[in-house]
Amino acid sequence: MNCKSKLTLALLVAQLSGGTAFAQPNTTNTQGTDNAASTAVTSASLAERHDGIGRTLEDFFLASLDYSPRLKIAEERMNIGEAQRDAANGQLLPQVSARASVSGNRRQTDSGTDEYPGERMSLQIQQILFDWGTFKRRSQAYLQENQFEADYYAELAALLAEVSTLYLDVLQAQDALNSSQSELDAVSTQLEQIERMHGMQLVQITDLYEAQARKSAVQAEQVLLQSELTLAKEALRAASGLALGDLYTLGDEAELPPIDGTMEDWIQRARENNQVIQSRRLAVDIANDQISEQRGNYMPQVSLVLQQQRSDLGFDNALTPRTDTGYVGLNLSMPLFAGGSNRAAVKEAVSRHSIAQHELRQTNLDVEDQTRNAYLRLQAAERQVVAAESLLESRRISTQARQRGFELGTVTSVDVLDAVRDEFIAERDLQQVRYDYLRLSLQLQRDAGTLDAEDLIDISQRLEAPESN
Repeated sequence: MNCKSKLTLALLVAQLSGGTAFAQPNTTNTQGTDNAASTAVTSASLAERHDGIGRTLEDFFLASLDYSPRLKIAEERMNIGEAQRDAANGQLLPQVSARASVSGNRRQTDSGTDEYPGERMSLQIQQILFDWGTFKRRSQAYLQENQFEADYYAELAALLAEVSTLYLDVLQAQDALNSSQSELDAVSTQLEQIERMHGMQLVQITDLYEAQARKSAVQAEQVLLQSELTLAKEALRAASGLALGDLYTLGDEAELPPIDGTMEDWIQRARENNQVIQSRRLAVDIANDQISEQRGNYMPQVSLVLQQQRSDLGFDNALTPRTDTGYVGLNLSMPLFAGGSNRAAVKEAVSRHSIAQHELRQTNLDVEDQTRNAYLRLQAAERQVVAAESLLESRRISTQARQRGFELGTVTSVDVLDAVRDEFIAERDLQQVRYDYLRLSLQLQRDAGTLDAEDLIDISQRLEAPESN
């Protein structure tokens, strides 16, 4: 696993909390796991600094680090991987055992019955010299630890993208509701003007009815938009555990992050950096080691044994003077026949390795397809933003022109209402494609395995603080 991914969470917490992170890349698995554990504790303490109400994108993501069950599960799997690695290493270290027994003995012979106590103590040290299966299980433990770590950072990237997307969903729903309110204000103003003109018998009653119907339609739409906003807020709260305060907003003049690189560049980044692919590659390596482990059942096992024993009991519990016995030996075990179970185990391991290879290939295909689609959709969204901005500007000019024409009597009130409706539809369409662009940008970087703290901060810096009441 690359050093950048191991430091992602530490940098994320430090940057989002306004601090400065000075850290050197860790090159061992233990250091990477300890780093993730310590930064998880730091994220929990940072989440406690607010009053339970989230306002910025950073607030919600930091809270979700401690709130997300999926991330906690991935973190505990990393801890399991570390424990399994230590256990596998321990199997290759000297194994020391001590035994002691105290007995009461009774011996009956032709000459009578003897009763006497007995004691026996021994200390044994055993060291594996050659055991192919144990060697391979140790190798698998290291690979498994790396796989759990890759899964953790894949889950972290998914959480980053999910919370950011949910935050943007709330902003979009709020902007759509604000746009609808502006449309309602414009229609209400037009209705008042029509009512005055109808009182002077300058417009027909049908124009008045049409304006009233348009107002009712906008009000009905507001009910739907308010429901969508409520649902979006609840989704963000459920992902972070925070209540929502006044959120930072995406202003009309905010610049969207540009696309850097070609589609092939992004696909190559995904092949190299996507943590799900990394996890599948490690699964293939583990399966390969499992084949080798099962083939090791045909190999001899050699161990060194050192033993020291003290006893005052002899053969068949016969009463003898105390004896001290030292023993040094080599234990050699050579399998000869196991009823075909070893061959079956190798066959199973080979099939599992084949499955892991196919899963890796499928994951590669899926990630490449997702990356390609996200890139193409992002390019389309970039063009759509430009077109939507131009359309909105045209709609606004058209509304002003029709309003002026209505005042001069050259167009009807229905024409003005149509222009107002088209203008605010264009406004919400522009909002939609701008938010789609940001969401697709997050998705592309997530699939490419490059989504980190800097990307989140970049989006956050493009948002504007809410106006104070």
